[in-house]
Amino acid sequence: MTTQPQIKNQGTPNNAPAKQTVTSRGTTTVADGVVAKVAGIAAQDIPGVYALGGGAARALGSIREAVGQKDLTQGVSVEVGQTQVAVDVTLVVEYPHPLQKVADDVRDAIYAAVEDVVGMEVTEVNVSITDIHIASDDADEKSAATQRNDDQGGQREARVS
Repeated sequence: MTTQPQIKNQGTPNNAPAKQTVTSRGTTTVADGVVAKVAGIAAQDIPGVYALGGGAARALGSIREAVGQKDLTQGVSVEVGQTQVAVDVTLVVEYPHPLQKVADDVRDAIYAAVEDVVGMEVTEVNVSITDIHIASDDADEKSAATQRNDDQGGQREARVS
């Protein structure tokens, strides 16, 4: 006799809600953070997505990256039920990618990734585009820094106290 898996949503040791599947062969628990990470990875793989998260989250993320860590859940929040999940994602799109196409592609990728990898039904994916990244802004900043460096003769003077 085969038993149907039962899915429970209960806390993990660190009090993060989790999806727990109980079968005759054992128990599998998936934390909410894992679901958010899967969604974040899926969103970052879409052409036109420059970054995830709003301004403050990206600033904190750049500090994390400077010390060698990357937060794959930045800009992603999930609400996990017993068998379903809802995802909210905030992103920055590269100019000139069509915003609606990028949002639709992100939505499709998150649906597919969460349903395939986690095995939960996705009820909705809400996409918020908070900014557009323009590559010329980066070039302008780099050229200004290069110009300042050239004005100093290409080298910084050593300061001695």
